[in-house]
Amino acid sequence: MTAVLPSSYTVRPPSKEDAQAVLDLVSAYNTSVVGFADYTLEDAEDQLTEPGFAPETDGWLVFDGDRLVGYGSIFGKGDHSQLDLDVVTADLTVEAYLLQNVLRRTEEFARAYRHASVQLDAVNYRADTARAERLANHGFRPGTTFHRMRIDHDGPVRVPDVPEGITVRRGAPDEATRRAAHDVLNASFEGQFGFSPRSFEEWHAAQENHSAFDWSQLTLLELDGETVALRLSNDQFVEDEDCGYVGRLGVLEKARGKGLAKFLLRDQFALDAAAGRTGTILHVDTNNPTPALGVYLSVGMQPVLVMEVWRREVSV
Repeated sequence: MTAVLPSSYTVRPPSKEDAQAVLDLVSAYNTSVVGFADYTLEDAEDQLTEPGFAPETDGWLVFDGDRLVGYGSIFGKGDHSQLDLDVVTADLTVEAYLLQNVLRRTEEFARAYRHASVQLDAVNYRADTARAERLANHGFRPGTTFHRMRIDHDGPVRVPDVPEGITVRRGAPDEATRRAAHDVLNASFEGQFGFSPRSFEEWHAAQENHSAFDWSQLTLLELDGETVALRLSNDQFVEDEDCGYVGRLGVLEKARGKGLAKFLLRDQFALDAAAGRTGTILHVDTNNPTPALGVYLSVGMQPVLVMEVWRREVSV
């Protein structure tokens, strides 16, 4: 069934200048579900200006007069075999309309990139069971579950000892270091749910666009002169939670079992505590093929929020 908007509603692509309106809409929804905004103006601006996002074809704002009542977008990385959607509205007709446009655009992406089918993912707070049911009615099925993990810092945190034989490299002022980080990222996350390998140029542009990140927040570990682990941190949760954030933490398979992940975590805790942060946050896929959840629990982190990824295979 085709969703039709009321005749008084208007639709147009988003731009960076719409960030405040998108923030207000998303914050209102998030607060209604989990009790807090879980979104900032910088988050909205970054999303609307992400390299590779084409708002004229991949984004939709729905207005009732001057009031924004719906926001939708679709975004792909790398070979676009896996796409992420974002649909936010309190109006079920608008939601159906936005999903309809997302699915149409998904098929266009599949054809453009010569895929017989692509995976379309939607993130949903577990607390929003009604939305989960609607996603199921639109052909989505549970994909995986992410936990937001947090540890609080009540005072100074001891700086951990560097594992034997390991050299710590902080910051990435040059291209060679950034390329080494990119190689470890792609290799260590290969095969994990929702991870799409990106070219160095695409990945680098995304990092440059991220307002909460700078290259001083990249840490690499070397073993026998080879880069074997990385930690990409940023300030994404400083404004709303006063917490540091570990966006990516990866260890090459051949270097696992040496305590490198725990070292990188405890090192981040010490850095955040020294900076006066109240805690450190990260997200973990509970179906991760590596025992990541157990590692985070073992260093004192606890789950504070649960999000589910709903996936639909779209064939053409």
